[in-house]
Amino acid sequence: MTPRLTADFWVRAYLARLRLADIPAYVTAKGDATAGTVLVKCATLDGQARAWHRSFDLMTGERTWVALAEGSEADVDASIARQRRFDPDLWVIEIEDRQGRTLLDQPGLAD
Repeated sequence: MTPRLTADFWVRAYLARLRLADIPAYVTAKGDATAGTVLVKCATLDGQARAWHRSFDLMTGERTWVALAEGSEADVDASIARQRRFDPDLWVIEIEDRQGRTLLDQPGLAD
């Protein structure tokens, strides 16, 4: 069994990776440092956005990023707000990138 990283450690490492790629990102909601769930929102600066959360793939046993919401930024923000009401330990990272880059498809980011 692979040990899981704390949410705080994962968020700091992810933000560093985004910074190295010159992708602006901010923590807009800080959750539980140890076991908080992480949600990533990417605003493409044209009024549109998409949000992802990590999910467990029962077929492969792997953790993967799955789209939670997409569409107008206001609709995505409303979806995130609903999630935060259910889970006060939720971390929210917001990325601003016209190309929609999140780096979530890179190795090591599903851990």
